[in-house]
Amino acid sequence: MTVVPLPLAQNHPGDTLIHGADGGSEVRRSVLPGGVRVLTEAMPGQRSATIGFWVGVGSRDEAPGQHGSTHFLEHLLFKGTKRRTALEIASAFDEVGGESNAATAKESTCYFARVLDTDLPMAIDVIADMITGAVLDPAEMEQERDVILEEIAMDSDDPTDVAHEHFVAAVLGTHPLGRPIGGTPDAIRAVARDSVWDHYRRYYRPDELVITAAGGLEHDVVCRLVVDALHTAGWALEPGAAPVDRRSTVRADITGTAGLHVVKRPVEQANIIMGCPTIVATDERRYVMSVLNAVLGGGMSSRLFQEIREKRGLVYSTYSFASSYADAGYFGMYAGCTPTKVRQVVELLGAELDKLAGGGISDDELRKAVGQLCGGIVLALEDTGSRMSRLGRAELVSGEYQDIDETLRLIKAVTAGQVQELARELAAAPRTVTVVGPFEESETFGL
Repeated sequence: MTVVPLPLAQNHPGDTLIHGADGGSEVRRSVLPGGVRVLTEAMPGQRSATIGFWVGVGSRDEAPGQHGSTHFLEHLLFKGTKRRTALEIASAFDEVGGESNAATAKESTCYFARVLDTDLPMAIDVIADMITGAVLDPAEMEQERDVILEEIAMDSDDPTDVAHEHFVAAVLGTHPLGRPIGGTPDAIRAVARDSVWDHYRRYYRPDELVITAAGGLEHDVVCRLVVDALHTAGWALEPGAAPVDRRSTVRADITGTAGLHVVKRPVEQANIIMGCPTIVATDERRYVMSVLNAVLGGGMSSRLFQEIREKRGLVYSTYSFASSYADAGYFGMYAGCTPTKVRQVVELLGAELDKLAGGGISDDELRKAVGQLCGGIVLALEDTGSRMSRLGRAELVSGEYQDIDETLRLIKAVTAGQVQELARELAAAPRTVTVVGPFEESETFGL
């Protein structure tokens, strides 16, 4: 069982062996010139590899006048560089059967690709070119502005997405994490090319860059390819430079708005979310939260599913969830039902959380939840993409690498008492309830 701190300072040359697992798998980390961090997991026998270029910047980091820039930039980096057109970027992966994409989150952005191990040099060169050489052509930007507005419109037509966005905004209030990742239609229409360019120039630099890869690879080769690609791009990689500091994990003062929030939509099914602020990403109780979620709303045997769907037939879908960030987090319970059943379902969601807080969980529930979580983690990590993402989160979020055995040990160490204690904390917090459906905003549902 291994837990290894990931220091930001480059205090010795060469790479660090973080973990050597049975079967020959090795996790290594290097801090390259310029403060570029590279983490790899070599997986013998794999004929493919997944590479990710991470920048520790997300929608929460956007300044006024730049809202939506992070997601906008994700789109624009695929639209061409000084060396490649948009078609050439797409063709580079298509012609080798590879896959490439990107993901913008609230605290990070990742550009990634999965290719055959022999095509990894190409993937590194192309993504490095996108990261370093974007031109943000004004004409392309205007065209992509319309594409993003279509994407936002598509999400606005999904009442479940609407419920989640409004719930997060209500729970987190004025905190930047409460803003939608993609921005609002008004923000996207208003954001100028210069604002997106300033955002790009500020954050896309060596000391912000983290590169993670997993699969059939050699760490030293990946590092050499990265340095060559960044030098080709003209980036100055200063020897001995340290990466930027990680985000502060001091809990923020959340000023959300508890109570009922009704969003009127002409839909056939109402969407309900009830929840509150909760733990941050580095909180030691994150494993307790995982077990709590598994028991309360993590599958077909969960309390929410059994009580609201199986016993009463009131919903098709119901579950619980939790999202945690550097200095804030939120917990919620979701259900979708016909509009006439909203009051009853809202009461049941609250009642199940109160039951968990008042009566705790049984030994059998604890055993099943732990088994569900451990099995899910191990099965997910058979994929190179999941392992690549795991390395990125370790570097950007926690600042330490934790092997699978240690993660499983910590989950198995969760007690029923810890779950009940956290449930009591959640149940005692002021609750935010978001309802999306064919209702007037004055509707109270008895709350």
